[in-house]
Amino acid sequence: MVNDFCKKQLERLFDPADIKIDGNRKWDIHIHNPLVYRRAITEGNLGLGESYMDEWWDCDDLEEFFFRLLSSKADEKIVTPVNLIGKLIGKTVNLQHPSRAFTVGEKHYNTGNDLFETMLDKRMIYSCGYWKETNSLDEAQEKKLRLVFDKLQLKPGMTVLDIGCGWGGAARFAAEHYGVSVTAITVSTEQAKIAEEQCSGLPVTINVTDYRNVQDSFDRIYSIGMFEHVGHKNYRNYFEMAHKCLKPDGLTLLHTIGGNLSCSNVDPWISKYIFPNSMIPSASQITENYEGLFTLEDWHVFTYDYSLTLKAWHENFEKQWPALQLRYNEKFHRMWSYYLLSCSGAFRTHFLELWQILLSKNGLPGRTSIPR
Repeated sequence: MVNDFCKKQLERLFDPADIKIDGNRKWDIHIHNPLVYRRAITEGNLGLGESYMDEWWDCDDLEEFFFRLLSSKADEKIVTPVNLIGKLIGKTVNLQHPSRAFTVGEKHYNTGNDLFETMLDKRMIYSCGYWKETNSLDEAQEKKLRLVFDKLQLKPGMTVLDIGCGWGGAARFAAEHYGVSVTAITVSTEQAKIAEEQCSGLPVTINVTDYRNVQDSFDRIYSIGMFEHVGHKNYRNYFEMAHKCLKPDGLTLLHTIGGNLSCSNVDPWISKYIFPNSMIPSASQITENYEGLFTLEDWHVFTYDYSLTLKAWHENFEKQWPALQLRYNEKFHRMWSYYLLSCSGAFRTHFLELWQILLSKNGLPGRTSIPR
């Protein structure tokens, strides 16, 4: 009886998105275990995601499914105990406290270098590419790096801080193509191993440390895909650190996922299985926390490019799955696909956004043309 009620509720939720249960279109879902109805209604995306991992339901086009679901604002129509508890915890507890700084590195970025090597571009850049006049993932990531470093006006001899350096691809590119010296930090020991190899022989130093421990002074500071792990209770600390470490005529660039609503927590499924303690900042949360420290020079939005990036990663992941499945099981396969494709759908509908924010310490002199 309860399950029948939950099925009707789910059908009512899907109707504005034109999604049918056991329909014949690629975005319709096919139910293998009717218990999914109760889990989806009572647990939201946590129940939907876990039941997908357990093979309780399938969909031929997950990306389109989530695009339609989020476009219809279905996420706003379900309030679950998990979400309410998550919001309460996020408001009262500093989930990104220094004592928890390395959790996301251990849980996500240390998953396996073999996984990321096969999924990402040749430089292993794990953030949104810039797909201007290209259909190649490698080129999109190089265009993104040039966009970042041209906005920062890098010049030979400058000292640069890379916060959240990943596998070192950006730091290496800056050192090789712009003649700068880079201090790069990460919270992942596995990332650091490859970053040190990638940057061998270049003026790049790799440190496994939290951003709050940085003390040196730099001409330029950037973070690409790291601010999502800072948390609303620490945004001011982040900008204070950048202000303290940036020279008087310095520039800093923030490349981050953004959200249209201020929040104190993240999706429960994403937090549990992909990015623990992560948090998507809103525009107001960013501006109010750099206020009095920095001057806004540019705010660049290229959200759809992240959908293209995620689909490219998923295509690579699927191509290499026959080799990867020797180490990873089918549950991981479904979890990783759910992650990549649900996020791609979220960016397509602008439920999530992608921002590059350029800030100066004391204002850029004269008229400045910001690269695009």
